[in-house]
Amino acid sequence: MKQLFILLCLACSSFTSAAGVFNVRDYGAKGDGKTLDSPAINAAIEEAVKEGGGQVLLPAGTYLSGSIRLKSNIDLHLSAGCIILAADPKDFPKEQRGSLYDESESFGGFPEYQDGGHTYFHNSLIWAEGQTNVSITGHGMIDGKGLTKKDTEKSGQLQGGSIGTGDKAIALKLCRQVTIRDITIYRGGHFAIIMTGCDLSTVDNVTIDTNRDGFDIDCCKYMTITNCKINTPHDDALVLKSSYALKKPVVCEHIAISNCVITGYKLGTLLDGTYEPEPVNWVCGRFKLGTESNGGYRNIALTNCTFMYSSGLAFEEVDQGAMENIVVSNITMSHVHHYPIYITTGCRNRGPKEVTHRSSARDIQISNVVADDCDSLCSIIVTGMKDEPIRNVWLSNIRLQFNGGGAKELVNKDYREQGTNYPEPKFAGQTPAYGLYARHVVGLHVNDVTFSYERPDYRPAIVLDDVKDAILNNIDAPTEEGVQQVVKF
Repeated sequence: MKQLFILLCLACSSFTSAAGVFNVRDYGAKGDGKTLDSPAINAAIEEAVKEGGGQVLLPAGTYLSGSIRLKSNIDLHLSAGCIILAADPKDFPKEQRGSLYDESESFGGFPEYQDGGHTYFHNSLIWAEGQTNVSITGHGMIDGKGLTKKDTEKSGQLQGGSIGTGDKAIALKLCRQVTIRDITIYRGGHFAIIMTGCDLSTVDNVTIDTNRDGFDIDCCKYMTITNCKINTPHDDALVLKSSYALKKPVVCEHIAISNCVITGYKLGTLLDGTYEPEPVNWVCGRFKLGTESNGGYRNIALTNCTFMYSSGLAFEEVDQGAMENIVVSNITMSHVHHYPIYITTGCRNRGPKEVTHRSSARDIQISNVVADDCDSLCSIIVTGMKDEPIRNVWLSNIRLQFNGGGAKELVNKDYREQGTNYPEPKFAGQTPAYGLYARHVVGLHVNDVTFSYERPDYRPAIVLDDVKDAILNNIDAPTEEGVQQVVKF
């Protein structure tokens, strides 16, 4: 009798653990890498929705897939050994290509102030819009082999002419209570992950090794990103934006990022462990606010992160929003391309013409930063606008080692005003200072900062141009004979 009771208990336990689990194999998925499995995956999702939600389980195997439509109360679980392989339309007959990925949705004739990648979501490998309590979890992989990394999205049209191409690995719009945890994304298309207008979200322990943007966070709030590894050799790694994708300016706010690793190694070499450096043409492995910045940024924290072969930190407000209450601390960087820290405002004003207020930035605090092998192109840059200066910037406990090699005459260079230009220092050329260049700033606090260079640099360590209320304490920065440490215009 006792043994029968135990068996009954075990049977009940087994039944309970299986309740709410929808195995895609039961809906016809093969997982053989040849059969198109997205219809079966979507069928499992729809069945789970009918039952009130649950876990849609992908066991080990390779699931060739077009668009997967994630719904409320669904956990799409990628088991260890599972690969969702993005289908390549070129591998299918012409008559089937258009049905692989969903058509991009209509934008209703509203002006598209941002590119197609930020505007359209349905033409993605995994997408959801207006859903609640959705998650993508597990130690499996998404391989976006068949996705395009080009910005080819058009309203209600297929990409690439007659080929219906998928654009992004994961695209979520206007969703709440989102969790993405433990997965790996390889070759993620235009964006490995884009989340727009999403609230109350958690992204944890995600690894991305991709050929364009890693993770874009647009118009979102109340989000934590932790323990992620993001490798992007050809574009930005982790980006906060506030575009007009929701047809109005929306602040990106209350975002906490910690314990992440950002790199710019050659595609695939983060995953295979060879960590091969890649020559830089544009940017790579960068953390950025911008460039889309209509709604602005507020209450953003970045802490305890490491960068390798990256383009550093960029904070850009150029589309009439406000950037305020930004805190960065405990950052290490090695082999920094172009610049270590870049803070700027401008008047590109990509948005409705009737909006007339200026971009602004204030209350930005960056501390405990160590970086080596910094490009001689640019120092730290803090540049506002003459009629709207950046206000209240703290730079403290920072140690930067530059390559050096700057010429003496650069101190008098007419450095480009940001104006309507695209905010990228590469186009402005070398800065007048090798350590810190600031212009149009009110309230600049620089404390306990050490600059050094590997080869002689004949620029001043610090140049301040139209900077008011500047406080410089404990500056350790060598200069060549006859060169001032600090120059003020």
